[in-house]
Amino acid sequence: MRKDKVDSVGADKFIVTVEHVSKNYGKVEALKDVSFSVKPGEIFGLIGPDGAGKSTLFRILTTLLLADRGKAVVDGLDIVTDYKEIRTKVGYMPGRFSLYQDLSVEENLKFFATVFHTTIQENYDLVKDIYQQIEPFKKRRQVLCRVE
Repeated sequence: MRKDKVDSVGADKFIVTVEHVSKNYGKVEALKDVSFSVKPGEIFGLIGPDGAGKSTLFRILTTLLLADRGKAVVDGLDIVTDYKEIRTKVGYMPGRFSLYQDLSVEENLKFFATVFHTTIQENYDLVKDIYQQIEPFKKRRQVLCRVE
Protein backbone atom coordinates (compact mmCIF):
# COMPACT_ATOMS: atom_id res chain seq x y z
CA MET A 1 0.00 0.00 0.00
CA ARG A 2 1.79 3.11 -1.26
CA LYS A 3 1.58 6.33 0.71
CA ASP A 4 1.15 9.64 -1.04
CA LYS A 5 4.38 11.17 -2.28
CA VAL A 6 6.12 13.43 0.19
CA ASP A 7 5.41 17.11 -0.33
CA SER A 8 8.97 18.27 -0.92
CA VAL A 9 10.61 20.58 -3.38
CA GLY A 10 10.77 18.65 -6.65
CA ALA A 11 9.71 15.33 -5.08
CA ASP A 12 7.65 14.54 -8.18
CA LYS A 13 10.61 15.30 -10.50
CA PHE A 14 13.34 13.33 -8.69
CA ILE A 15 13.80 9.70 -7.69
CA VAL A 16 16.18 10.73 -4.86
CA THR A 17 16.26 14.05 -3.04
CA VAL A 18 18.72 14.77 -0.23
CA GLU A 19 18.38 18.05 1.63
CA HIS A 20 20.96 19.29 4.15
CA VAL A 21 21.79 15.82 5.51
CA SER A 22 24.43 15.63 8.23
CA LYS A 23 25.73 12.73 10.32
CA ASN A 24 28.30 12.66 13.10
CA TYR A 25 29.95 9.75 14.83
CA GLY A 26 30.92 11.35 18.10
CA LYS A 27 33.23 14.22 17.14
CA VAL A 28 33.79 12.86 13.62
CA GLU A 29 31.70 14.63 11.01
CA ALA A 30 30.89 11.95 8.41
CA LEU A 31 28.41 14.08 6.41
CA LYS A 32 28.04 17.85 6.52
CA ASP A 33 25.01 19.53 4.97
CA VAL A 34 24.81 17.24 1.90
CA SER A 35 22.18 18.15 -0.69
CA PHE A 36 21.51 16.78 -4.18
CA SER A 37 18.74 15.37 -6.37
CA VAL A 38 18.70 12.54 -8.90
CA LYS A 39 16.24 12.41 -11.79
CA PRO A 40 14.62 9.12 -12.81
CA GLY A 41 16.91 7.32 -15.29
CA GLU A 42 19.87 9.59 -14.52
CA ILE A 43 23.24 7.91 -13.98
CA PHE A 44 24.55 9.29 -10.71
CA GLY A 45 27.54 8.33 -8.62
CA LEU A 46 29.36 9.37 -5.48
CA ILE A 47 33.14 9.48 -5.68
CA GLY A 48 35.47 10.12 -2.78
CA PRO A 49 38.25 8.68 -0.66
CA ASP A 50 37.72 6.22 2.19
CA GLY A 51 36.05 8.01 5.06
CA ALA A 52 34.38 10.65 2.87
CA GLY A 53 30.87 9.54 3.93
CA LYS A 54 29.69 7.62 0.85
CA SER A 55 28.71 4.48 2.79
CA THR A 56 27.13 6.55 5.55
CA LEU A 57 24.97 8.34 2.98
CA PHE A 58 23.92 5.05 1.33
CA ARG A 59 23.05 3.59 4.74
CA ILE A 60 20.89 6.63 5.43
CA LEU A 61 19.15 6.41 2.04
CA THR A 62 18.47 2.69 2.52
CA THR A 63 17.06 3.34 6.01
CA LEU A 64 19.78 1.45 7.89
CA LEU A 65 21.00 4.58 9.65
CA LEU A 66 19.33 7.80 10.78
CA ALA A 67 20.75 11.18 9.81
CA ASP A 68 21.38 13.65 12.62
CA ARG A 69 19.93 16.48 10.54
CA GLY A 70 18.29 16.98 7.18
CA LYS A 71 15.76 15.17 5.08
CA ALA A 72 15.83 12.64 2.25
CA VAL A 73 13.20 11.21 -0.06
CA VAL A 74 13.58 8.02 -2.13
CA ASP A 75 10.99 7.36 -4.84
CA GLY A 76 8.66 9.88 -3.18
CA LEU A 77 8.99 8.20 0.22
CA ASP A 78 10.43 9.86 3.31
CA ILE A 79 13.36 7.81 4.66
CA VAL A 80 12.20 8.20 8.27
CA THR A 81 8.43 7.84 8.14
CA ASP A 82 8.23 5.45 5.15
CA TYR A 83 11.23 3.26 5.97
CA LYS A 84 9.28 -0.02 5.79
CA GLU A 85 8.05 0.66 2.26
CA ILE A 86 11.51 1.82 1.15
CA ARG A 87 12.97 -1.47 2.41
CA THR A 88 10.63 -3.38 0.08
CA LYS A 89 12.12 -1.50 -2.89
CA VAL A 90 15.76 -0.84 -2.06
CA GLY A 91 18.60 -3.01 -0.83
CA TYR A 92 22.14 -2.27 0.26
CA MET A 93 25.15 -4.53 -0.27
CA PRO A 94 28.25 -3.11 1.38
CA GLY A 95 31.60 -3.29 -0.40
CA ARG A 96 32.79 -5.75 2.19
CA PHE A 97 29.97 -8.23 2.40
CA SER A 98 29.71 -9.18 6.04
CA LEU A 99 28.39 -12.68 6.53
CA TYR A 100 29.70 -14.41 9.61
CA GLN A 101 31.88 -17.23 8.30
CA ASP A 102 31.33 -19.43 11.34
CA LEU A 103 27.55 -19.41 10.76
CA SER A 104 25.67 -21.35 8.11
CA VAL A 105 23.78 -19.48 5.37
CA GLU A 106 20.52 -20.09 7.24
CA GLU A 107 22.00 -18.94 10.56
CA ASN A 108 23.24 -15.73 8.89
CA LEU A 109 19.79 -15.06 7.44
CA LYS A 110 18.13 -15.59 10.81
CA PHE A 111 20.71 -13.39 12.54
CA PHE A 112 20.27 -10.48 10.13
CA ALA A 113 16.49 -10.82 10.30
CA THR A 114 16.66 -10.38 14.08
CA VAL A 115 18.87 -7.31 13.64
CA PHE A 116 15.93 -5.76 11.76
CA HIS A 117 13.42 -7.01 14.36
CA THR A 118 11.76 -9.50 12.04
CA THR A 119 11.87 -13.15 11.02
CA ILE A 120 12.21 -14.98 7.73
CA GLN A 121 8.71 -16.37 8.20
CA GLU A 122 7.21 -12.93 8.83
CA ASN A 123 8.57 -11.61 5.53
CA TYR A 124 8.70 -14.83 3.54
CA ASP A 125 6.61 -13.36 0.71
CA LEU A 126 9.34 -10.72 0.20
CA VAL A 127 12.25 -13.19 0.13
CA LYS A 128 10.72 -16.43 -1.10
CA ASP A 129 12.22 -16.31 -4.61
CA ILE A 130 15.79 -15.99 -3.40
CA TYR A 131 15.17 -18.14 -0.33
CA GLN A 132 14.10 -21.03 -2.56
CA GLN A 133 17.26 -20.60 -4.64
CA ILE A 134 19.52 -20.92 -1.60
CA GLU A 135 17.58 -23.87 -0.15
CA PRO A 136 20.34 -26.39 -1.07
CA PHE A 137 22.92 -24.23 0.72
CA LYS A 138 21.05 -23.34 3.94
CA LYS A 139 23.14 -25.61 6.16
CA ARG A 140 26.45 -24.85 4.43
CA ARG A 141 29.20 -23.02 6.23
CA GLN A 142 31.97 -21.28 4.36
CA VAL A 143 35.02 -23.50 4.24
CA LEU A 144 38.30 -21.69 4.15
CA CYS A 145 41.24 -23.69 2.96
CA ARG A 146 44.50 -23.13 1.19
CA VAL A 147 45.36 -25.19 -1.82
CA GLU A 148 49.01 -25.40 -2.83
